[in-house]
Amino acid sequence: MLATGRPADLAAVGTARAAGAHVLVGPHTDPRATSETVEAMAQAGASTVIGVGKGFGPAEDLAWKVRTAATGTQLPGGGQLVLPGKTYVALYGTPGTGSLGVLGEQSIEDTITRAEEHAGWYEPFTDEPVVPTLEIIATVASAGPGADGDYSEEIAVSQLEPLVDLAHEHGQYVVLDLQPGQTDFLTQAKMYEDLLTRPNVGLALDPEWRLRPGQKHLVQIGSVPVDEVNEVVHWLADLTREHDLPQKVLVLHMFQNRMIPDVDSVDQSRDELAVLIHVDGQGAQPDKQATWRALHNHAPSITHWGWKNFYDEDVPMLTAEQTMTQVDPLPDFISYQ
Repeated sequence: MLATGRPADLAAVGTARAAGAHVLVGPHTDPRATSETVEAMAQAGASTVIGVGKGFGPAEDLAWKVRTAATGTQLPGGGQLVLPGKTYVALYGTPGTGSLGVLGEQSIEDTITRAEEHAGWYEPFTDEPVVPTLEIIATVASAGPGADGDYSEEIAVSQLEPLVDLAHEHGQYVVLDLQPGQTDFLTQAKMYEDLLTRPNVGLALDPEWRLRPGQKHLVQIGSVPVDEVNEVVHWLADLTREHDLPQKVLVLHMFQNRMIPDVDSVDQSRDELAVLIHVDGQGAQPDKQATWRALHNHAPSITHWGWKNFYDEDVPMLTAEQTMTQVDPLPDFISYQ
């Protein structure tokens, strides 16, 4: 039996204990919420689980959350929920090339070390676990159409696996970033299904690089309708539920409102995912703050937000302390490019 300790539930809890049931009482109505609840569910090996109170939701929803918790799999930072309760600090780029971001400026072993160092900068400024993270550009916007005509170079899963494996060994989170060119996000996401069935791998959509027919990268700034985003939401949520995986982050990159015009109506009802808008503005700090505010006003329903620090383009780039004290509301996800 799962209960939150409400006075109205005391009689039911007492009856369950008298009948010999294992009762788990805690403040959360989601058994995936903390390391302790996940561990308790994994150890219980229960064939039947009852949640006392409306907060646990419909039986079907509680059932898959229980199955997931019972796997005992823990995310980096603990528990099976990516957000809230953690701060992610990420290196952004593609393995093997420094031209796309700091992630590719060194060997994969040194990338892991560098991610740990960047995360360490933030530990003095938050009581939450700080999770070293790698945001890997898995499909790279290209100047030419390529063999498939989509203006996007899809990196093979086999090329990404060594870094993803190493991140898992070191307790780091991974986000696969898609720059789809003239194809759609869902088509590209499905190419990386094998990696996305890993518990520590989430997904990012970058509308800047979502072209319409006749458009070219760096000539036009791309955009995507929210309906296409929601196709990915439901596919990724279904994949997560089907494989009893911990919650995944779905990052939406933006620096202009028109990149996802109706982003405030993105489907946030799927508990399998945490949807996050990542604000990618660069340059002078007043301009970055103006972009931050504009996007918040554009999408007031979005709970989770990300901020990017650019080593070369920001004037000046914020320190870790400045990022945590000058960016309001506090970002959940901070990346470096």
